[in-house]
Parts: sequence; C-alpha cells; structure tokens
Amino acid sequence: MEQKQAAFTTGHGRGRFIPKFYFNMKVIIKRIFLSALALVLVVLISGTAFMNFSPQFGGMISEAEKALYRNSGHYKDGIFLNEEEIVMELNCHSLQQMIRETFRPDPAVVPDHNIEVEKVSPETIGSLPDSLTQIIWLGHSSFIIETAGMVILLDPVFGQYASPHPMLGRKRFNAEMPVTIEQLPKIDAVIISHDHYDHLDYESIMELKAKTDHFFVPLGVGSHLKRWEIPAEKITEMDWWQEQPFKNLNIIFTPSRHMSGRGLTDQSATLWGSWIINNPYAKLYFSGDGGYGRHFKAIGEKYGPFDVALMECGQYNELWRDVHMMPEETVQASIEVGAKFIIPIHWGSFALATHSWTDPVERVTTAAELVNLPLATPRIGEVIILPQMSGPTHEHWWTESEATL
Repeated sequence: MEQKQAAFTTGHGRGRFIPKFYFNMKVIIKRIFLSALALVLVVLISGTAFMNFSPQFGGMISEAEKALYRNSGHYKDGIFLNEEEIVMELNCHSLQQMIRETFRPDPAVVPDHNIEVEKVSPETIGSLPDSLTQIIWLGHSSFIIETAGMVILLDPVFGQYASPHPMLGRKRFNAEMPVTIEQLPKIDAVIISHDHYDHLDYESIMELKAKTDHFFVPLGVGSHLKRWEIPAEKITEMDWWQEQPFKNLNIIFTPSRHMSGRGLTDQSATLWGSWIINNPYAKLYFSGDGGYGRHFKAIGEKYGPFDVALMECGQYNELWRDVHMMPEETVQASIEVGAKFIIPIHWGSFALATHSWTDPVERVTTAAELVNLPLATPRIGEVIILPQMSGPTHEHWWTESEATL
C-alpha cells in the first residue's frame, strides 16, 4: 500500500515535509488575533454606549450655549481657558516617575482602618440664629454651611466612590456619612465648583434636587443638571467675577486654575472656579480645586478679608501642581486671599493621588504654624460655629490608630 505524506510542492516540483501542527498553529494564532480584536471592539462599543447612555456622565452643551460662552473672555474653540497657562510636561523622567508612583504608591495612600465620623443631629441644621454661621465638613470638599438663616451645600458628594463606576476608583475612607441626604432639611442652595466626579456626584444631586431651591454652577455645568431633569429656572450658571444676590446672600464666582470634564471628549468644555458667600454676618471663601496662581491675590484685593477660607490642600503631585496646589502653596494662597483662618479641604475621604492620606493635612499644618496662620482641622461631621469658633478646631485626629478609636 502506498503511504501518504503531507507535503508542500514548490514550483520546481520539489516537496518538503510540513508537520501537521504548523497548520494548526496558524489557525490558533488567527483565532487568538480575531478574538482579541473582537474583545477590543466589544470594550470600545460597550464603553461608548456606557458613556453615551449612562446619565452620570452628564449632558452636552448646545450650540446656542456655546455661542453665549464666546462672550466670555476665556472661552475659545469650544473650551474654557485658565488665566495662566497650565504646564504638565511629560518627558521620559516624568513618565517613569508617574508609572512608578502609580504601581508603587505610598503604602499609606489609604488608611488601614475605617475613618469614624461625628454624627450630625438633623434637627441642629436650619435652626441657627441668622447672626451665626455653622460649618460642617463632610469630608473631601463637601460642606454643609448654615449662614444668615440659610442652608447651603458645597460640592455635595455623599456616595462611596468619586468616579462614574465603582471599578474606576477607590472607595471612600469612611463607611458612613455624618448625615444622610434624606435626613437633611430643605436646602436653600447647592453650589458646585466644577464637574469632576469628586465634586459633582450624580446620585447625590438626584437625591437633593427635590429638596433644593436653587443650584449655582459654573458656565456649562448646567447642561449636566438639565439632563438630570433639574428645571432650568432652578439653575444659575455664572462666569468668573460675576455676582448674584440670592435671598440674604451675595454669591460670587471667582477664578481658579484647573480644568473640567466627565468623559473622554469633553475636557474643559465647562468652567471651573472658586466661590464667595457673603452676608452681613460672615464672609466665606471656597477655593474649589486648582493650582497656585495670581488669582488668589486678585480675589483678596477685591473681596477680602474672609472670616474663613476652605482651602484645597490634597491630591497633588509635582507633575500636576499647576492644577492642584501643594500644601505649602495652600498657606500662601490663604494669606493672599486674606483668610482670618482656614479649613484644609480635598483630603481625608478619597485617594486620588499617590501621596499618603495624611500628608496633606500634616504639611499644611506645619506650613501654617510657621507663619502663625490660624487653622482648623475638624473631624468629618464636627461642627464649627462662627464667630465664637466653638468646638475643637485643631485636634490631630488623623494620627489615631484603629485601636484607639
């Protein structure tokens, strides 16, 4: 019987033996390639659909709105611009540093225990005499402010994640909040500094919209609120240096040095900034996010001094210091705005950088002591009342271990 043999015949009539697994390997490689390609396409399509149809990403700015924004001196080609240029130089050294810090962050970037909070009695909110101001830090940049008989929320984030999906961020350091949205009384105003997820939280806004009289936001941020079915008449969009009387208050929007965006294609499409809340009894400054710049001196010269300044001090890195100032710069900025005392913010709840979770407050405390700048470091949920400054204000509570809680 003639034995058959797998062969490949050349043009010269000569044949050479090709093992059978050679053909199998080609098929396997082809299948792997096609499977990988299909997986990439599925991820891209799913991601695009998720971003386009999931409400937490917010709304799109209309052409009519863009036409209005062109009247602003810092809006060009569909994006907002800072007064001072932002430089985030990426070179071989900085890329290596970023990769190293990303995959080998400080071991203490998150606490090794749950951060306990002070529970707030709901009946104490909204019952203060007009002449007093009550400040309750909710962690990160979120506050309950009661002043001139009005209740205001700053950048309210009550959720456990500062991201569009839990898989895209670390969990909040504190398992419980000092108070729930359901427990809050009627809110006179919600004030938003910009549209990043750690400042504008979809789920929190959805819970708050029924009990909030009005929302004050930067230019463009109203598009998100309108997609979330908040009536346009309850939204006031503001540009830098604009003032808006509201009941017993004068609300002023001032610059910061930052950026915005909730997706991959809307970078700096909405404005960002800082806020002043002014009334006959108290004047407060809320820095929002941003790098150090000349705007602090301009704000202080025009509107200072301030009874209290809520000043960003965390989530920094040398690579992005132009959009998140260092703690030592926080102190300098506080002096320039004319703060009588400061409360450090943007720390204590979320890990959005690679430094240890206590580094911001330790550095800003040291820097403030060097220049005799009064500083308050309340626990999350602790109440501070002005003008008498009641309650502990500079306890180093972050040094407590789990065993001492």
